[in-house]
Amino acid sequence: MAFTLDAAGLRQMYISANNRLCNQKEILNELNVFPVPDGDTGSNMSMTVLAATRELMEGRFATCEAVALAVARSSLRGARGNSGVILSQFFRGIAKRLAGCELVDATDIAEAFTEGVENAYRAVMKPTEGTMLTVARDGAKAGMQALEETGDLTELLRAVTTAAQHSLDRTPDILPQLKAAGVVDSGGQGVVYLLEGALSFAETGEVVPLREGDLKASIPAGAQAAEADIPFQYCTEFIIQKDNPAASSKLFTQNIQKKGDSMVVVDDGEIIKVHIHTNNPGAVIERALKLGQLINIKVDNMKYQHTELSAKAPKDAPASESAASEKPFGFVAVAAGDGLRQIFSDMGVDEVVEGGQTMNPSTEDILEAVERVPSETVFVLPNNKNIVMAAKQCVDLSKKAVHVIATRSVPAGISAVLAFDPQKGAAENEAAMEKAVGRLHAGSVTYAVRDTTVDGKQIKKGDILGMAEGKIVQVGSEPGTVLTDVVSAMAKDDSEIISVFYGEDVPAEEAALAEESIEEKFPDCDVLLHRGGQPLYHYIVSVE
Repeated sequence: MAFTLDAAGLRQMYISANNRLCNQKEILNELNVFPVPDGDTGSNMSMTVLAATRELMEGRFATCEAVALAVARSSLRGARGNSGVILSQFFRGIAKRLAGCELVDATDIAEAFTEGVENAYRAVMKPTEGTMLTVARDGAKAGMQALEETGDLTELLRAVTTAAQHSLDRTPDILPQLKAAGVVDSGGQGVVYLLEGALSFAETGEVVPLREGDLKASIPAGAQAAEADIPFQYCTEFIIQKDNPAASSKLFTQNIQKKGDSMVVVDDGEIIKVHIHTNNPGAVIERALKLGQLINIKVDNMKYQHTELSAKAPKDAPASESAASEKPFGFVAVAAGDGLRQIFSDMGVDEVVEGGQTMNPSTEDILEAVERVPSETVFVLPNNKNIVMAAKQCVDLSKKAVHVIATRSVPAGISAVLAFDPQKGAAENEAAMEKAVGRLHAGSVTYAVRDTTVDGKQIKKGDILGMAEGKIVQVGSEPGTVLTDVVSAMAKDDSEIISVFYGEDVPAEEAALAEESIEEKFPDCDVLLHRGGQPLYHYIVSVE
């Protein structure tokens, strides 16, 4: 029987728990409600705890307080995805309760679990029952009840683990989508794996060995280098103050579309925001003047800038050393795909962090990008619902003024950047960007990774899936056809702009045919086609 743990024992228990979870990460990834290729709970939770394991293996700890604090700090910085952030907050609550503890006993552990659960719940704005939160809470509750009968740490952990498993088994009864998919909650299963690893150490005194995984593994972070080949030389941006607010931007868009690339035109009623790379900015501006007055005109010679930076920057210097001087505002965006990264860079985003579906960057990845931006006020665009929580941790971790715009898709991030006005303050811009994001509808086209039934739709592995606002709205066999159906599900009578970003596996000719199909069906909308180069998703689309 064991009644206390010292720092060495607690350290080994954490590592054992972490290893058990990491060994089962692929099972967690497969416990995905939707059959789309974004099941990454296992990857996110394992990378989060691996950050903690690295810290535990590299450091020396004299007290249990020091061990728990190391886990809390490292897991917060290494947190990936919503499940990773929630897990880091659970560890943070444990560390709060173990403050001042040289040794820990059953009471300390039970109360620390309870504090961890409470802290995790506080971190989620709208907690959903039937998830990892419920599983952890039920386990912690059983731990407190077990204290009435035993002070043995092993018996306590056995009670917690058993209760958590029973809670996990009930998650499909709480969340209908889990029952329909025939799975339990993936985050809850991760919690059970952690508890099983801790219990195994308590029972045997041996750390569960790590069967697979690299402690140094991480998703590449930071901005991607732009190509030196620049076919259109001048980055041209301006705002048109329309003489007639009711005037359409459709003809203007059609007239300038062939004069360059990386074009984004957003008609916001009284004004039109324009961004285009062109070799003839004068022609673009001349067309724009037919709609009204121009303000905030900016024309940059990108070839000259590239040559100057290449000549001035040391060969082995990091990008931040050759960056522009301090400026009022900066941007960090998350994106996967060379085309999408280039679009954000072209729009003035300072740092583009590699990431998206199945490859969520950690809080530290985003934080490091924030620190590289030459500005004390930085707007962060997560561009994925599973990255928002990790990004928000940077607000407290950075000394800079970090504003996270809760963009849940790449088009939302682009819309947010276009809504930015350098003449306004941070609060006004934050409100304007959030308003712009709220007006946008986003969808995507991907493929099914397994057989299942969702909302009455029979889905087979390999089927093409059309998603609108996170829901499967169409199942088909041809990406272009499904794309048109997705747009149909999102478009309204007053819709004006349809932006399509095609993925790395879609030939340009095929994307052009899809564009023509959408133009035929929605003749009153401006259809803008961009090469996104994103993995996994044939198309990402937005309707405004």
